[in-house]
Amino acid sequence: MIVPAFVRRFRLIGIVTVVAVYVLILVGGIVRSTGSGMGCPDWPKCFGTWVPPTEASQLPANYKEIYTAQRVAKNQKLAKTLQRLGFKQVASDIFAHPTQYIETDFNVTKTWIEYVNRLVGALIGLFVFLTVVFALPYWRRDRPVFWLAFWSFLLTGVQGYLGSLVVSTNLLPVMVTIHMGLALVIVAMLIYAVIRSQRETTHPEAVPTTPGLTPWLWLITLLTFVQIVLGTQVREEVDMVAFAANYLNRAAWIEQLGNIFKFHRSFSALLLLLNAYVAYQLYKLPSGQLRRMALANMGLIGLEILAGVTLAYFALPALVQPIHLTLATVLFGTQFLTIVLHSRATKFERQAAYPGVVA
Repeated sequence: MIVPAFVRRFRLIGIVTVVAVYVLILVGGIVRSTGSGMGCPDWPKCFGTWVPPTEASQLPANYKEIYTAQRVAKNQKLAKTLQRLGFKQVASDIFAHPTQYIETDFNVTKTWIEYVNRLVGALIGLFVFLTVVFALPYWRRDRPVFWLAFWSFLLTGVQGYLGSLVVSTNLLPVMVTIHMGLALVIVAMLIYAVIRSQRETTHPEAVPTTPGLTPWLWLITLLTFVQIVLGTQVREEVDMVAFAANYLNRAAWIEQLGNIFKFHRSFSALLLLLNAYVAYQLYKLPSGQLRRMALANMGLIGLEILAGVTLAYFALPALVQPIHLTLATVLFGTQFLTIVLHSRATKFERQAAYPGVVA
């Protein structure tokens, strides 16, 4: 079967965009692990320019006071808006955060790490815009594909705004968590758009209908999402401990983490068991595609647990922190992809058995 050019184009840009989002998550993890989150104290510019400085002499003598005042003014407006919307606790947390009025010293390495993070983010914005452009032919053929691309683009804009709030609030935990959660939502939307866009040109393997497995697939994906959110909160707690210790004596940081770290660590065992059960059920199906997804999910979980153990028992090595985060988000993506593929396979099998049923 000849695949139309517009289908190939959309599939290519969709895959490239999803990969780029994961690259951004990895780079964002590097930003956090190196303490470069405030390498640029303003947004979207960096120290007031589009190309950041390379040495402190290029900055005003009172640059700390200048950018602290700018951030506080922006946060005051944000807090008033949140209070009007009823989010009084979040509004108060903005100014209760211990680093709210602290501006870090200029560090050229951290500044450029954060600047590269922003460049990658801008590139992703371009990629997502192209997905909307390449989704235009689907307006008549399969409108949900277009809307998925369009809303992904809008949410990417929201994500950029949230990034500015992460900076202005000096990495406020709730902002970091929302920022991470929205990234996963965008990934899921793009994955579904790509798979759905191919349904007229590809036919999934027909497998015996297993409706009882669908809730399990959704459950493990949702729990992975929860585990990632918990992980961001653990990471925020690590940042607080590190700040209090002046970033010294790294080996003692784990001991100072609270119950959320212990819960996050124990929760991984439950996820392993549930995913092993689902993988076993998938592997029993006569579908090579779903079997490969089962193996991929279990492989990612194994690597993720290995990274977590390394962090817990080897003094939180900075190199492993972004890998741990990226593996978790890739796992979420493959689990969601498994849901979509399983759903298509069971629908195709039902349609093959009952030709009158529209999938």
